[in-house]
Amino acid sequence: MPIPPDAFFLDHGDGLPLQVQLRRQIIAAVTAGRFRAGEKLPSTRALARHLGVARVTVAQAFAELVSTDYLASRDRAGHFISDAIERHLEAEPPAPAVPRFDWDSKLERRFGSARRSDRERDWRRFAYPFIYGQADPTLVDHAAWRDCAMRTLGRREFDSVTGDLYDADDTELVDHIARQILPRRGIAAHQGEILLTMGAQNALWLAAQVLLRPGASCAVEDPSYPGQREILSASGARLLPVPVDAHGLPPDAVPAGVAAVFTTASHQCPTNSTMPLARRKELLARAEAQGFAVVEDDYEFEMSFAGAPSPALKAIDRAGAVIYIGSFSKSVFPGVRLGYLVADPRFIAEARALRGMALRHPPGHMQRTLAHFLSLGHYDAQANRMRRAYARRRAVMLEAIAREGLQLASPEANGGSSFWLATGGVDSSALTERLKARDVLIEPGWPFFADPARGRGFFRLAYSSISAERIPEGIRRIAAAIRS
Repeated sequence: MPIPPDAFFLDHGDGLPLQVQLRRQIIAAVTAGRFRAGEKLPSTRALARHLGVARVTVAQAFAELVSTDYLASRDRAGHFISDAIERHLEAEPPAPAVPRFDWDSKLERRFGSARRSDRERDWRRFAYPFIYGQADPTLVDHAAWRDCAMRTLGRREFDSVTGDLYDADDTELVDHIARQILPRRGIAAHQGEILLTMGAQNALWLAAQVLLRPGASCAVEDPSYPGQREILSASGARLLPVPVDAHGLPPDAVPAGVAAVFTTASHQCPTNSTMPLARRKELLARAEAQGFAVVEDDYEFEMSFAGAPSPALKAIDRAGAVIYIGSFSKSVFPGVRLGYLVADPRFIAEARALRGMALRHPPGHMQRTLAHFLSLGHYDAQANRMRRAYARRRAVMLEAIAREGLQLASPEANGGSSFWLATGGVDSSALTERLKARDVLIEPGWPFFADPARGRGFFRLAYSSISAERIPEGIRRIAAAIRS
């Protein structure tokens, strides 16, 4: 990659010789990693013209840098950053700069302290990755997505997807969500009740910011999605954990005086238990009587393996108290980062204004590409392919779990793409580290609980990122580690 002339600047009033300034500037850029081995510098003529100096000034600076191995000169090709200096820098990394500004006195650290420490970024290096929420490239229709992206970037649609939508959304995508996606959950909504988000995480953040004033109380399932608890904690709200049972959140355990209840009724995270219809109706009756909102994260409704899924809370909500969150991260792929909120138009208007202040709108070309993916039938085809693959993996994993004597903590769960297991007394954090050395990656239970100590006896095994053929051996290694 060529380095452009405008990457350089000389201060003619500095008093330091211009040749020395240029030489020091190149050395500093190489040391900091801005200029990398093999990159071509501008010609001496072009750089001299840009800097307003004599060509000989640039030529002499380059010559000295060649003699010290910072640059390499190639006949008829010009000057390049030397490969030798890269090897030197790898052997002796530069000392970090000493910060001068007192940031410690300026930052409350409300957000950095919430960062997950249990996630393994290089999860693909493990032979047996039982982790949740990552894509299996063999199940994603790459050719179809590429075709939809090409349609979006074609001349016919280019103007509409490159403009600033201000606080609006792609009408084609919203229309497809309203007519095709939501009815599958029994939800009828018009465009004024739908807001696109940057995935479910962004939707949860918007809901928390709009609903909860600092000091307000909200009820959350325990255990629950760690990202949700991080968002609510940072908002200044008072979190009231409600222990779940085999049927999810017990409505009669919701404390009085809460402003909102956050629930994963269809597939409780992480236990995968499903809230029965009677309990759903009771929760909605309490919401209407006590005046609290219900935030329903329906993050994985497509993955149900015991007949048709129960209707969403939003589908049977007559008072309008439910804020429904959906996402395409599990059914398309996680990197698409698109989801949606469905709620009363007054709530949507406020959330839209807040979204506008934070990020305007999700990228227009991604919205339109997803709209094509849905309208051309690729979404349904991929969801069906995933459902078949997950059903097979689920059966293989259940058989392996039974054969190896592992203990399901939620044996009645029939949905989602993971299992919630008990360790039988082994600390799941220690188990996780022990298994990493055996090329197995699992998720310890502690991040899901308000009191991390309660999660020591649990762990989650997902099968979205591992093939059916690898599951039995991975389960065998887990069982052997627990027994040892």
